[in-house]
Amino acid sequence: MSASEGSPGKWAVYVVVAIGVLMATLDSSIVNISLPSIGRAFGRPLGGVLSWVVIAYLAVIVALLLSGGRLGDVLGRKRIWQAGLLLFTASSALCGLAPTLPALIACRALQGTGAALLMALSPALLTSAFPAEERGRALGMNALTVGIGVSLGPPLGGFITEHGSWRWIFFINVPIGALGLLLASLILRREERRPARFDVGGALAIGVALGCFTAALSFVHQLGWRSPLLWSGLLISAAAGRWFLAHEARHPAPLVELSLFRDRLFRSALLSLVLSFLAMFSVLYLTPFYLEQVRGLSVERSGQLMMAYPLAIALVAPLAGRLSDRVGSGVLAPLGLLLAAGSLFLLGSVGARTPLSWLVAGLALCGLAQALFQPANNSALLGAVPRERQGLGGGVLATGRTLGQCVSAALMGGVFAGLGGAEAGRRLAASAGALEGSAAQPWLAVFLRSYRGALWVAGCLALLGAAVAFTRRGMRAPAAG
Repeated sequence: MSASEGSPGKWAVYVVVAIGVLMATLDSSIVNISLPSIGRAFGRPLGGVLSWVVIAYLAVIVALLLSGGRLGDVLGRKRIWQAGLLLFTASSALCGLAPTLPALIACRALQGTGAALLMALSPALLTSAFPAEERGRALGMNALTVGIGVSLGPPLGGFITEHGSWRWIFFINVPIGALGLLLASLILRREERRPARFDVGGALAIGVALGCFTAALSFVHQLGWRSPLLWSGLLISAAAGRWFLAHEARHPAPLVELSLFRDRLFRSALLSLVLSFLAMFSVLYLTPFYLEQVRGLSVERSGQLMMAYPLAIALVAPLAGRLSDRVGSGVLAPLGLLLAAGSLFLLGSVGARTPLSWLVAGLALCGLAQALFQPANNSALLGAVPRERQGLGGGVLATGRTLGQCVSAALMGGVFAGLGGAEAGRRLAASAGALEGSAAQPWLAVFLRSYRGALWVAGCLALLGAAVAFTRRGMRAPAAG
């Protein structure tokens, strides 16, 4: 599916890939803001079983990303991409029609299966369509799509739910998915099946390990760190992960070539990728609480301000991708994470009456940092993976990104709650509009201290990621994609 220089084919492939990636990433965040409406529709309170509407989707994605990427290498990326898009589109319709909460959760798990196939194969489809010297440019466009999808979810979900029904956050995927299927059948080139085995045992083991890990972390704030259920999930994850490593070392056709992790460039790119999402996802996770509970803004207004983050990505990522093809990841990746650290320290310094323009500037700087880092780093990671394993490389990339987001929500949310921020936020929300009152001032101080503590921890992780990325200076250039 290589495209010659100047051929429109590569951009046609990008459009197809962008449709799937945008829907898959959008649905990872669009549902959160609609959970209260979904709970009222089914007579369920927030938390508990209702949380599985989000967790089922996320856990299934993480569990299947590596397997989805490898399936694309074995069976052909077009086949698996189309299967993922068809499953995602059909299950979106089923989510919108779900008559009960358990049915909605089951359909969300199906939707997560389709999303995993789409997210795992998108980098490989792009790097195969674009010339090797434009790989950074292609991945910059993909970073743009991912950033917009994740960040657009809350404001779009809030608008749809406020002006219509929560069911339409799922129904909206159906016509878009149908268009994507039509375009995929016309544009993507069918590949020959490769004579390779699929490691079923390894796929099951890594699925259990990653799925249990994600589900356990998703319940941290509800169950607390001392919960036996939480630790049972983590222990099952650890046991499955250990069995997976032993199995892969002796399997003749392993799901994951463990030799990849002996490559310094691959290790550096993967570790800095995880650290980047550990750090930067905290902004998307915590800042809406500041805007709504401290500043008293509506969900819709908060979503509008948060758009500074994806808009910065949209403006910069394509240019940063082209620049990374020229200067390599050893410069842009650490620079992006240094800027991320600066933005996190900046955002952590806000007070109750900091001008909103200051906050928007911090969000835009964080988006700029993400746009500089992602294309260069992802190009380095995929460049270290053999051509015939690019599907698996994309699965590793998407797994690192999603795990970073999950751990960030648990870790930064834990720091925030541990310092008293969660309780302070509830108190402030209950006293909306009374920030001048003496009763609200102590809770305001607690919230701001907690918010600052969480974002400054994230800033330190970004600095660590920059140090890791800096170690790749002088390493070999990425291989041809």
